[in-house]
Amino acid sequence: MNMSNEAIQWMQENWKKSFLFSALFAAFMFGGRHLTNRRAKLELGKPLVLWSLTLAVFSIFGALRTGAYMVYILMTKGLKQQSFYNGPVSKFWAYAFVLNKAPELGDTIFIILRKQKLIFLHWYHHITVLLYSWYAYKGMVAGEGGFMTMNYGMHSVMYSYYALQVAGFRVSRKFAMFITLSLITELLMGFPHFQNVFWSALMFLSYLVLFCHFFFEVE
Repeated sequence: MNMSNEAIQWMQENWKKSFLFSALFAAFMFGGRHLTNRRAKLELGKPLVLWSLTLAVFSIFGALRTGAYMVYILMTKGLKQQSFYNGPVSKFWAYAFVLNKAPELGDTIFIILRKQKLIFLHWYHHITVLLYSWYAYKGMVAGEGGFMTMNYGMHSVMYSYYALQVAGFRVSRKFAMFITLSLITELLMGFPHFQNVFWSALMFLSYLVLFCHFFFEVE
């Protein structure tokens, strides 16, 4: 059994663990906020810069590898022959993409310990992306490769921005607005690419509404 088959088999047997991770995340999130109410906030500047840089570098490599493979597939076989789940290059980055949705929940730890505002969009997005990514991977949903490539690209920019901002570099507010607009564009492009249309459309529609609301709120 090759690596891609083992990964798909593992996910098919264990994808429901994403609900456990989400439950633990929610318990920590609400419990952590309660426990830190009477404590002084922690700055955690250097750990947060390192965390953001790590995710940025990971996303940059993911975007380059999946992007190059996506171009190759589109030029040679077309969208219906993506084979993203078992392609020679993409199989690793597809598996890494869905697994990484669990450690990405760590973003919230910094928000809680630094006593920043924890908005609904943040934790809702983290939980639903984790659940849907694991579900889509175990079912080898067609079109997921396009979403992975776009998401890798957006996270490359987003986490690089976070790292620069926390490190003390002055980054234009317009750049943050550009990231939000790009995320909205990504969501609009994501609508037609999934087989399980109802649930994916419902999730993406909720993201679209929430990100649009966030964009006009911070403008």
